[in-house]
Amino acid sequence: MPHHKSAEKRLRQTVTRTAINRARLSRVRTFVKKVESAIETGDKAAAQSAFHDAQPELHRATTKGVLHRNTVARKLSRLSARINSL
Repeated sequence: MPHHKSAEKRLRQTVTRTAINRARLSRVRTFVKKVESAIETGDKAAAQSAFHDAQPELHRATTKGVLHRNTVARKLSRLSARINSL
């Protein structure tokens, strides 16, 4: 347990930010799953529309510090390559 006022505040901030970051990461995973399920069905138009919805969500995760930008770039690149191969 924290013994100082500043440590108590840091604990409160950490709990809040962890909840926010978990929600953001969950949201990103949901959008990526939608793209992957559209790819599995083989529907290129649905996959592309889901990909266009997922792109800003992934970039937002980068700007908010949830995911590294190279991770997002790699994920987007691999998803787009899979869509193009349909």
